[in-house]
Amino acid sequence: MSDTPTLEDRWDADWADAAAAVEDQVRDKRLRSVRVSFADQHGLLHGKVLDAAQIPQALRSGVSFPGSLLTKDTGQNYAFSLWEPDGGPTLASVTGARDVLMVPDPTTFRVLPWLDGTGWLLSDLYSVEGAPIELSTRRVCAHAHQKLTDQGLRLRAGLEIEFHLYRVDESSGDHQRVHPGWDLLAEDYSDRIEPLLEPIQRHLTALGLPPRTIEAEHGPSQVELTFAPADGIELADQAVLIRAAVKQIARRHGLHATFMSRPSGDDTFTTGWHIHQSIVSVDDGRNLFAPTISGETLSEMAMHYLGGLLAHAPESCLLTTPTVTGYKRYRPYSIAPDRIVWSRQHRGAMLRVIDEPPGPATRIENRAGDPAANPYLYLASQILSGLDGIDSKHEAPPPSETPYGAEAGPLLPRTLGDAIDAFDRSGFYRGTLGDEIVDYLVALKRSEWTRFHAAVTDWEQREYYDAF
Repeated sequence: MSDTPTLEDRWDADWADAAAAVEDQVRDKRLRSVRVSFADQHGLLHGKVLDAAQIPQALRSGVSFPGSLLTKDTGQNYAFSLWEPDGGPTLASVTGARDVLMVPDPTTFRVLPWLDGTGWLLSDLYSVEGAPIELSTRRVCAHAHQKLTDQGLRLRAGLEIEFHLYRVDESSGDHQRVHPGWDLLAEDYSDRIEPLLEPIQRHLTALGLPPRTIEAEHGPSQVELTFAPADGIELADQAVLIRAAVKQIARRHGLHATFMSRPSGDDTFTTGWHIHQSIVSVDDGRNLFAPTISGETLSEMAMHYLGGLLAHAPESCLLTTPTVTGYKRYRPYSIAPDRIVWSRQHRGAMLRVIDEPPGPATRIENRAGDPAANPYLYLASQILSGLDGIDSKHEAPPPSETPYGAEAGPLLPRTLGDAIDAFDRSGFYRGTLGDEIVDYLVALKRSEWTRFHAAVTDWEQREYYDAF
């Protein structure tokens, strides 16, 4: 990744024009402040609120923050030593909690409609000397998509993401269901939650991200949003903002939204994040997954891409399903996958091919993902695995109509620990991402996994406290 442009290289005529357009909007809309944010290693937003007058300088020179933020696991525990070389693994770029720069991407500018006079900018990360921070997951995704672009290709992907929504009791702080569940797409449930989802729908639409559908999902308090397809890194940018927006809007209306795969409770139902994907031609936008021979399911390119997704599925799980809870989805007969298998239309398969009718909408749906996944890493895993399938001409096995059967295919990793091990020993990801990034992500997730094993769970308390 040494060919990544420096901060000075980035500032060309197109970039200057985009920055000037942001400054014009900030002035014309009389914004008071602008949030300058970056997506961290977990795909969660961090940043600062700047007075609007500071935006021209921020666009040119960036905004500093302590690099120690890049060393924390999901529980805000340090996975790396910041101070002493012998205190554990270190990251040279942030040792001593030295500063890192958020440099806003002016093409990401939006006005946040649920706030008064506030804009928002998403940033890339640079050192104070102007060198790119290669561990930035947004940069990882951009590099992956560039590999496609270099071959005249680009990823076209659709976002379909589920979450749980609860009312918050102001007096007790308890979280209460917004619908009772177990009746998929029930119109009565949709009617119950419409007043609660209306501000979310309205504000997302004002952001330029209108949900295509809003659905009362299978489980209690479960909701699904789907969105129009987007190209490459744009989809990941949208996913980061959508998750943050849903949570912030919900909070302002006495609600709590969580993208945790399965909140506690004996009758809760797991949520997933399904990515619908195809490869299109840069030249004419043609869907290259659509079959060219009558009766075929997918084009030859698409079959190789699918073969790559299957071949690298075990090691990709750390990127598609990075939480302890996410692996509790992988159960047979649960409308979620538990094996590395593909099928036409069958929703129990990891990869579901949607090819009816064949043509521009032909696509592959990966159903393995966790709604809490870092969007940049999830997307990068699909691009890199699929592209390797194309380049290496991976052959996919026949489709299965019994994807939960032992004969269908090997099991997905059963725990986060299994996924960490598979990613750690992956020659494929060490070759495509590099040892530094693989070791970085492994250290972060091992910290999380180690803490999980050291904690006493509610299940253990119920099972043993009185019995023994």
